[in-house]
Amino acid sequence: MRLAACGLLLAVAAAFTSVAAKSEPAPKQPNIVFVLVDDLRYDAMGFLTPGLKTPNIDFLARNGVYFPNAVVTSALCSPSRATILTGQTARNHGVIDNNNSSEKGLVFFPTFLQSAGYQTAFIGKWHMGDATDAPRPGFDHWVSFRGQGSYFPTDGLPSEQIAAGRKHMLNVNGRAVEQHGYITDELTDYAMQWLERGRDSTKPFFLYLSHKAVHSDAKPPSRYAEQYAHLQIKLPASMANTEQNNRGKPMWVLNQRNSWHGADFPYHTNQPLSEYVREYYRTLSPVDDGLGRILGYLRKNKLEKNTLVVFYSDNGFLIGDHGLIDKRNAYEPSVRVPMVAYSPGLLPKGVVNPARVRNLDLAPTFLDVARVAPPAHFEGKSILPIASGKVPAETWAEEFVYEYYWEWTFPHTPTTFAIQRGNLKYIQYHGVWDIEELYDLAADPEEMNNLSDDPAMLSAKMELRHRLHAALANRDGKHVVPFTERFSSGVVSRDKDGPGAAPFPPRWLKAPNDPSRMNGLFPDSPRKLEAEASGKPYRPTMTTDPEAR
Repeated sequence: MRLAACGLLLAVAAAFTSVAAKSEPAPKQPNIVFVLVDDLRYDAMGFLTPGLKTPNIDFLARNGVYFPNAVVTSALCSPSRATILTGQTARNHGVIDNNNSSEKGLVFFPTFLQSAGYQTAFIGKWHMGDATDAPRPGFDHWVSFRGQGSYFPTDGLPSEQIAAGRKHMLNVNGRAVEQHGYITDELTDYAMQWLERGRDSTKPFFLYLSHKAVHSDAKPPSRYAEQYAHLQIKLPASMANTEQNNRGKPMWVLNQRNSWHGADFPYHTNQPLSEYVREYYRTLSPVDDGLGRILGYLRKNKLEKNTLVVFYSDNGFLIGDHGLIDKRNAYEPSVRVPMVAYSPGLLPKGVVNPARVRNLDLAPTFLDVARVAPPAHFEGKSILPIASGKVPAETWAEEFVYEYYWEWTFPHTPTTFAIQRGNLKYIQYHGVWDIEELYDLAADPEEMNNLSDDPAMLSAKMELRHRLHAALANRDGKHVVPFTERFSSGVVSRDKDGPGAAPFPPRWLKAPNDPSRMNGLFPDSPRKLEAEASGKPYRPTMTTDPEAR
């Protein structure tokens, strides 16, 4: 009898629980809007750069969370985009450059959102895989184009094809459709059409709006052709080709000044870099316009409180820093990206969050917002607890490891590996005869004082070397430097009247038969440093150099 009574009580309790659950439905899964721009410098937003007009991006920062330390693990379009989509590093997802890397075997995180009931849309630049614009798994709605795409419908087409009415094409859900207008506006039009009429309004949605802007050669629409005509463009002080600026910099950096990606021969033109930056800023304006249209739609339809909007870039951009333009390298303007997140129902208002967020962390964050468990192969982790303020930003101490693999198409930048722990950033180069770099970013945020040869930093350098090597192992525990097939010499021209080749570091220049000539074969240690300073030969022993690896 007692057991029967207990069973009856449990049944009644279960019935009440069921009624309560029906009367208080679980909160609706949040919608997600992810706006990705191309090559946007970390400080290219109005609230950071005086005179720059980005009212809608500024609105996100003023009413949401700004992450000043957002970074990418590979500062190049295709590898970074693959990291965002797969939650994996380049050494594991295998998309290592812009030269047609394979997507075979990759699973994109929107697939998991679909399984959780989301409707998903991809609109814009894909730029990875087999140079095809075909729809990819994980997306219910698809609008894209091949490769880099074009700002205007006839950019780069021969005059006879333009006369015949030919235009660049978009792929809209597997169907070829002509590009009609300016690409940023047109992609926003497609996004708005899907939001307003193309989706099931009873389901949560994920919109991935991936702009071509502000990639080179940046071109604004006619309405912004004269914008910033009188804006003073402040180029970095490190751009000057001076002995002070060049001290401690690798030879490849000095040689790259006079190249496609150098401040002395930018894109092999004589366009003043300040004027290029004006065009770059003008090209950002229609991106901001489009963001405003999306925010207006969310407000009008009372979706703001249940929607997360994230604004991000696939990599940063140098505007003359250290004599360089473009990205690819491990310097701060290359690896740092703008990131703002806005969601009144989920995130605090007007917060500057110092956590170092990686592109590696985006996929797990989006799944966390959607209340979807991350798959085992994800290498990052959700920043939602930090972004929402539930966990202090100071507890977020994810190590930042950077990898870039040399491309034959633009051979100016070598394979680059870097690691940042706390304020120390260590950089090494693979397959090139050059020096290492070590910076204290707290004391030297512009990376002007290379500490790699400072005796006081020897122990820190040795530790960072070791940790970097360990971190760069792939999922099989192997250290492999991948590459893609070469078809040409690449873009290798130099300005015939520009700077010549850089000299080797003075400390490398020695007389024949120098007693210390073999020292470089052995691991660094304090005793080796003493021998080097005295010009003596060095041989390690386990008793005298136990710390030598």
